Amino acid sequence: MKEGLHPEYYETTVRCACGSEVQTHTTLKDLHVEICSQCHPFFTGKQKLMDTAGRIEKFKRKYAKAMPASTPEASGPQ
Repeated sequence: MKEGLHPEYYETTVRCACGSEVQTHTTLKDLHVEICSQCHPFFTGKQKLMDTAGRIEKFKRKYAKAMPASTPEASGPQ
C-alpha cells in the first residue's frame, strides 16, 4: 500500500448529550453527538406513532380542484 494515503485512525470516545459514552475507532479524535441509541425515542420505546387515518381523503380534497371530475365523456369510448 502507498505511504501517506490513509488518514490517521484513532481509538476515541463518542459522547452523547444525555451523558452516554461509547468507545470506538474513527478518524476523529473527539466526537460529540446530540442523540444516541440510549436516548433516541425509537430505541427507548417512547416513540409516538403518527396518525395516518384520513390521509387519502385529505389528499383527494387537496387535489380535487386540480383534477377534473370523472365524467362519462372524459372516460373515453366504450
